[in-house]
Amino acid sequence: MTLSTNQEKPPIRGLQRRMIGHGMLILLIGLLAGVGLLISLIGGLEILPGKLVSLVLPGNSDGWVRFHIGQFLNAFLIVLVALSLPVLGFDTQRAGLLGWCVIGVGWANTLFYAAALFAPNRALSFADNALGTANLASVIGLVPALVFAVVSIVVVGMLAKQAFHRPA
Repeated sequence: MTLSTNQEKPPIRGLQRRMIGHGMLILLIGLLAGVGLLISLIGGLEILPGKLVSLVLPGNSDGWVRFHIGQFLNAFLIVLVALSLPVLGFDTQRAGLLGWCVIGVGWANTLFYAAALFAPNRALSFADNALGTANLASVIGLVPALVFAVVSIVVVGMLAKQAFHRPA
C-alpha cells in the first residue's frame, strides 16, 4: 500500500514552504537594499576600482539602513513563525490564518520601508510631522503598516499564549 502525497507530509508543511518562500523573497529585497545603501553612502556604484558611476537614489543613507536591516528582520520573523507552528500545535486552519497574517506583516513592512524613502516624514504620519512633510508615499507606506502592526501584536500574543498552553 502506498501513501498519497497528502498522507506523507503533514498538512502544515505546504504552509511552511510558502511562508519560507515569502521570507526568502523579503530577504532578497533586503539584500538588494544593501546595494542601495552602498550607492547612497558613496554616491554611486564603483564598476572598476576608482571608476564610480554616479547614481542618486531617493531617501538618505539612514533610510537605506532601515530598509536593509528591516527586511532581514521581517524575513526572519516569517521563517521563525513558519518553523514554530508545528511545535506549537496549532490546528491546520488556525496555523494557516496565522501564517498568512505573518506574511502580510512582512510585506506591509516591506512597503512601509520602501515608501519611507520617498516620504519626507518617513511615512510615520498622514500629516506633516517633525521629520518632514507628508505626501502620497506617506499614505502608501503608513496604511498597511498600521493595519499589520495591530495584526502582528495579535498574532504574537496568540503564539505566546499557545506556547504556554498545557495540552489537556
